[in-house]
Amino acid sequence: MTPETFPQMLKGRRNDRGWSQQRLADALCQDSGRATVTRQEVYRWEAGRRVPKFWLPHIANVLGVTREALERAITESCVPQPPTLAELLPGERPVAELSATHRRRVGQSTAERLSARVHALRLADDVLAGHDLVGPAFRELDSAVTLLRESTQTEEVGTALRVAVGELAQIAGWIASDAGRHDQAERTYRLGLSAAREAGDATLAGQLAGSLAYQWSNTHRESDGVELAEAALTEAGDEAPPRARALFWDRVAWAHTKTGNARSAMRALGEAAEALSRHGGEDEPTWLYWVDAGELQVMEARSFTELRRPLRAVPLLNDVLSRYDATHAREMALYLSWLAVAYADANEPEQAANVARRMLDMSTDLGSDRTAERAQVVRMSLEPFRDVPEVREILSAA
Repeated sequence: MTPETFPQMLKGRRNDRGWSQQRLADALCQDSGRATVTRQEVYRWEAGRRVPKFWLPHIANVLGVTREALERAITESCVPQPPTLAELLPGERPVAELSATHRRRVGQSTAERLSARVHALRLADDVLAGHDLVGPAFRELDSAVTLLRESTQTEEVGTALRVAVGELAQIAGWIASDAGRHDQAERTYRLGLSAAREAGDATLAGQLAGSLAYQWSNTHRESDGVELAEAALTEAGDEAPPRARALFWDRVAWAHTKTGNARSAMRALGEAAEALSRHGGEDEPTWLYWVDAGELQVMEARSFTELRRPLRAVPLLNDVLSRYDATHAREMALYLSWLAVAYADANEPEQAANVARRMLDMSTDLGSDRTAERAQVVRMSLEPFRDVPEVREILSAA
């Protein structure tokens, strides 16, 4: 008799209980205490596209089968290939499809001016929040797409224009996401991905897909975020500049963190540090200017905080904040929010309250949905300590 594969065993035990895929997903969420399994994820397991690791003991619990039996079934299964970026993000509208009858010819200087405007928008995003920039960002993007579709150019200039549109779509999508416009951000990332692919820029394609993966990880699509972050890293390839690889590994780490997979998150953080260590004078896109050891340290600290390891997170965050540029108010407020939560998890409510006060004061009227959401998380982390005077003062004011 042929041994059962894992997809066969999972589907068979689920059907034995008369459960739908959604019912199994709900049972796994309840057993684990993590609301991160979706019906779509169960479908992927049963289709042999993914193999669960973190979820194996919970699958064993809810289906009444031993973990050893599940692991034996996995060894009988074909090793699934990770989905490609094209499979995960099908149907982007190619920029090349945008056409017009009357065209004007543009040259390299036009592409260079557009690239400079994109970088200026990035620098503005360092000090301004999403609600302040979303209007100007999308006016710039609309103008760039119009320029591309209503002009003629040499192949070299056309490639440069597509790269600029892709880079502009990435920063505009990031700004839209910061403003809480997640659907608009996703559409924009997909448009940029199309432009990057037409330009043959795999590193930029990885940046756009990784940005969307990061959004998914933060908007209750954690499993999808893992798949897309890993696919973005694969599409960028080993030829991507070291700082780009470090950034993409950082996003993989965060995606695994959001699913509670500590081992995979720590491995990805190690890969990010290794990639960054190889940086040294190579040609690279200008959008990598902000990726450095400090940013990797922030991601490491955030991961430790999310995974409830405050003793690892607190010193890292304090070190970063001691030398961070105070003009970057949004990022500083976000980092303070992680520090406040880490202090609360470490059972240091007075310290948590002091940091929370700084964070809440700094984030007032910032115009960022991300800081608003983090402020709510900070308040929730303080609730168990309401009897502490410093905490009560902050919660009462809120």
